[in-house]
Amino acid sequence: MNKQEITENIKKLASTLGFEFTGVSNPLLFNNKNTNLDKWINDGNHASMQWINTRKEERKDIFKYFPEIKSVISLGYNYFSKADIKNDTYKISNYAWGDDYHIIIKDKLNIIVDSLKKNNKSLKYRVCVDTSPLMEKLWAKRAGLGWIGKHTNLINPKIGSWFFLCEILLDIELEYDNEFAEDLCGTCTKCIDDCPTQALEEYILDSNKCISYLTIEHRGEISEEYSNQLSDWIYGCDICQDVCPWNIKFEKTTSDKKFHIRPEIKSMDKKKWNNLSESDYKNIFKKSAAKRTKYKGFVRNIKLNNK
Repeated sequence: MNKQEITENIKKLASTLGFEFTGVSNPLLFNNKNTNLDKWINDGNHASMQWINTRKEERKDIFKYFPEIKSVISLGYNYFSKADIKNDTYKISNYAWGDDYHIIIKDKLNIIVDSLKKNNKSLKYRVCVDTSPLMEKLWAKRAGLGWIGKHTNLINPKIGSWFFLCEILLDIELEYDNEFAEDLCGTCTKCIDDCPTQALEEYILDSNKCISYLTIEHRGEISEEYSNQLSDWIYGCDICQDVCPWNIKFEKTTSDKKFHIRPEIKSMDKKKWNNLSESDYKNIFKKSAAKRTKYKGFVRNIKLNNK
């Protein structure tokens, strides 16, 4: 098969596996261009996430991560779902309502890789789901999947921003897609205006102020300046996506029931959360991405919302 046929087969299989869209970019054309990563880190916007700085050079130069690379495949997987949740409860980010996306999506990416290896036993590759040192939103933009919005999430014009990004890096050339060159945010600043902690400027996120960072990645106490503004969020925050006109108009519920809200979460109210035991926590979030904050972090977040 030629590279066009291989690319078409990859995209067809990805669609069959539930990916909303797939694009391919050329690492030689885009590598190490216009990342603004150094300035973002030097300004302290990464907060305590030192792992971003530790592998900074790989993030800027994909060849330092995977020297043999010739194609970057970027894929988007819709996770959005709606649920009738009790009014008297705390909030958990939509992506964490169901099962751990790292496991689900990596399994799907490996199916794509296995299909390629049938005709190329010596294929070299990397499968990336959120934990690799990649500027994944930039690579997705370069692959034509959408533009990076003012809230710093990638927005696709057909479904908004409620999707996971992931990548397959290959040592073979594929048919490359055109970069998504437009910025369709226009004059809208809803995400910036509605952020309770003012964590956003246009296209810049200050993690130190971000409720998602504070309730998930941050360890230790949260300063009173921000803890008073958590707005009932105990894991993550979706405000900037909830108010985005592209999401309001184009969001659609994922067909993958593994990302629908768990009954254990749906049944919780504030009283139950306030009395959450460690065994309850382990039961509710078994095989969930929400385990990242650990029981101690969850209890901290609940108490801060209950002051």
